[in-house]
Amino acid sequence: MTTAPEEPRRAARPRRARGAAESLGSIVLAFESVIVFLGGLVIFGLGALPTGIPSWWGIVAGTLLAVVMILTAGMLRHRWAIVLGWLLQAVVALGGFLVPSLFLVALIFGGMWAYATIKGASLDARNARLAAEADSPNGD
Repeated sequence: MTTAPEEPRRAARPRRARGAAESLGSIVLAFESVIVFLGGLVIFGLGALPTGIPSWWGIVAGTLLAVVMILTAGMLRHRWAIVLGWLLQAVVALGGFLVPSLFLVALIFGGMWAYATIKGASLDARNARLAAEADSPNGD
């Protein structure tokens, strides 16, 4: 019997290194998206929308906001996605005018988002500085 020669395997592409701000921010947005979807259900159930707007728009808004949060979590390598994350935090805070408990959600997740982006950026800067120092000759 003859066997066909094996094709050479391509080397696996190395994974892109993710920074702390990207990792922490994506975790916060992913968890917050679940809470935002449930908040949309609360708005629907309580009929908290102004008169003239059908209550099912609460579900639509909660779902749309949750999907945008998940998509943003995947794009946090870009600076504009960090800014969009801050805007999403503001939208959640505005939902507190419809259901006051969303103010608490905005406070908690807004604080976690602030920590993830601010402290994560400082960790990324420190790690980049340490990596640059390790690559530079020190006179030995």
